[in-house]
Amino acid sequence: MEFLDLLVTFVAAMTPIGELRLAIPLAIYSYDIVWYVALPIAVVGNVVPVLVLVPGLDCLSRMLSSFSNPAGKLLTWQENRLRRIQSGRFDRYGALALVILVAIPLPMTGAWTGSLAAWTFRIPPRRAIPLIALGVLIAGIIVTVVTMSGIELGKIILAD
Repeated sequence: MEFLDLLVTFVAAMTPIGELRLAIPLAIYSYDIVWYVALPIAVVGNVVPVLVLVPGLDCLSRMLSSFSNPAGKLLTWQENRLRRIQSGRFDRYGALALVILVAIPLPMTGAWTGSLAAWTFRIPPRRAIPLIALGVLIAGIIVTVVTMSGIELGKIILAD
C-alpha cells in the first residue's frame, strides 16, 4: 500500500460521478488496500466536497444565473429534476431524506446530489452536512460489502 494509491482513492471519492462507487472498488481491487483502510479514506474523500458545496452552492448559483452559460443551465436542470423526483420524499421525511438519497449507491445519488438537494430544499448547512456524512458512511459500508462479496464470489467461481 503506497501513499499514491491512498491519494488516488481519496481523490476518486471526491469526483461527482465516481464517488464511493469508484473509490472503494478501485482501492480494494486494483490497489490491494484492505477494506478497513479503503473505507475511511473514501468516506472522508467523499465528504470533502460537501464541506464546500453545501455552504457555497447558494453563492455559486447566483453567480451562474447572472449570465447565460452551460453550467448554470445544468444546475437549473438538476435542481428541477431533484424537485420533481424527490419532493414527496422530502415532504414526508424532511431533512432525513438526505440520508436516504445519499446512502443509496446508485447513479445520480450520493454526496454531490445530496449537497444539491440540501440547497434545493433549503436545508441549512449545519443540519445538512452531518446528514449527508451519515448517508456517505452508509453508502460506503454498502459499497464495501458488495465489493468484498464480489471478490469472494469471484474466487469461488474461478477456483473450479
